[in-house]
Amino acid sequence: MADPLATVTELLAPVFAGLAGDEADPVVRPSDRADAQVNGALPLAKELGTNPRELAEQVVDSGVLQAVCSEVEIAGPGFVNLTFSSEFLAAELGKVAVDDRLGLVEAGTAKTVVVDYSAPNVAKEMHVGHLRSTVIGDALVRMLEFLGHRVIRENHIGDWGRPFGMLIEHLLDLGEDVAAEGIGQGDLDGFYKQANEKFRDSEEFQQRARERVVLLQSGDDDTLALWQRLVDMSNAYFNTVYRKLGVLLDDGDLAAESRYQPMMPETLARLEASGLMERSDGAMVVFPPGFTNRDNDPLPLIIQASTGGFNYATSDLTCVIDRVERLGADLMLYVIGAPQAQHLQMVFKVASMAGWLQPPAEAVHVAFGNVLGDDRKMLRSRSGEAVKLVDLLDEAVDRAAAAIAEKNPDLDGEARAEVARIVGIGAVKYADLSTDRIKDYVFDWNRMLSFDGNTAPYLQYAHARICSIFRRAEVDRTDLRRAEIVVGEPQERQLAQRLLAFPTALDDTMATYSPHKLCTYLFDLAQDFTSFYEHCPVVKAAEPVRSSRLELCDLTARTLDRGLGLLGIDAPQAM
Repeated sequence: MADPLATVTELLAPVFAGLAGDEADPVVRPSDRADAQVNGALPLAKELGTNPRELAEQVVDSGVLQAVCSEVEIAGPGFVNLTFSSEFLAAELGKVAVDDRLGLVEAGTAKTVVVDYSAPNVAKEMHVGHLRSTVIGDALVRMLEFLGHRVIRENHIGDWGRPFGMLIEHLLDLGEDVAAEGIGQGDLDGFYKQANEKFRDSEEFQQRARERVVLLQSGDDDTLALWQRLVDMSNAYFNTVYRKLGVLLDDGDLAAESRYQPMMPETLARLEASGLMERSDGAMVVFPPGFTNRDNDPLPLIIQASTGGFNYATSDLTCVIDRVERLGADLMLYVIGAPQAQHLQMVFKVASMAGWLQPPAEAVHVAFGNVLGDDRKMLRSRSGEAVKLVDLLDEAVDRAAAAIAEKNPDLDGEARAEVARIVGIGAVKYADLSTDRIKDYVFDWNRMLSFDGNTAPYLQYAHARICSIFRRAEVDRTDLRRAEIVVGEPQERQLAQRLLAFPTALDDTMATYSPHKLCTYLFDLAQDFTSFYEHCPVVKAAEPVRSSRLELCDLTARTLDRGLGLLGIDAPQAM
């Protein structure tokens, strides 16, 4: 139950090892001239100082390809072109058809994986800048869980620091009930701006805010109660955004900055004991090797400021200790914007130097670019402010509703509203996920909501269209899954090979934590299905071809549904 290319690689690996006297890659790739091409004879011949065509002949003469290929041809200087037998493709599809996981096997060794993502700030609005971290992190969590790993979601919200002095004082000035009503309606930005303006304009307010910070950091019960009230109100609003966006995060995943505050003195003490830390310009720092500033001087990671306060580096090192030593993390994924790359590299290096982050434990920065407007600058609202994420999602659903009404005016109001929600939210998430995460992308409503091209609506509509085939055919899809599959037409062969490549597509996605690779696979699958459906009659075909082609339809729909689901996107049955 594997990609035919992977099957060929597995069959040829011992053959190449025998020729090389050691492990050697057969280098199996897709081909324009056949179903696949084996290219490994050329580099191996160069290594051994022999003729690549002669090596290719020995590979073919081994006979291991006879079980999967109807035609094997040596071409050029030593390429081996392969045509898979229809019987082999049909047999592999038959195995997948009765497998709920569609050939996707769990990871050989399950890991404990901590995924750090989303991370909004208390009393600040979730804006479009939080979109990428949240949806990329959510997709990776879903894939990791599906592969059998133990996944711990950590939403490292910002709920501590000096600004909370002014925020708590502003909360008292407004009255808790008035503040709760405003924040409950999503006016976090307004609350924060009002507090900030008062701090800027009033010395009396500044003094109160500073005194409140001291009370907060010293653990004053009344101040902590006010702080907790502010945190709870913000979290309640964040949860409404998460539910609207359709991600897995909830209160149980909160790993706030405040959680790590009591642990930071111990982190400092352990660094001091390690002998890595030194004083520089009054601050306590570590100089990890390999990092320099613009003047090519060693760059320090500041652990404790000259004022005695801790900072992000202290917090992040404390997180590493907690995640490795308490949670037992084998892998930590930090789904954080690309501008934080150097900071995280320095944190990981210092953690490694201190002995806290050692193999097999690993930390990976899953970096991502920015969401841009038409002007190729950071996406902003018409007023020039960051776009509120909740407003963007609401607009997506509204735009999708208009598109659905035009596409299918027969859908009733309730069904149309649900499909609009699925399509609108899916469009926003897919537009983000289908872009190589390292790159910036331009937010374009027309493109992301289009029913053509590499978009969620295109894939969702392909799934819905396949579901309509079964309604017209009046068959039970589960009854088809033991039907004998016949692969004869070129379009059937192409679709078959694409379906069998699903496990490899997921492996490739997770090898670099790049959801766009799964998106590309799903788009290619939908295109292959379109070609198949246009050239191969399904419902009107005579048996046994009809049942075989219906089973290909079923497998395609299930693969689209599973793939979109792993991205956190729903696949409606009608739209």
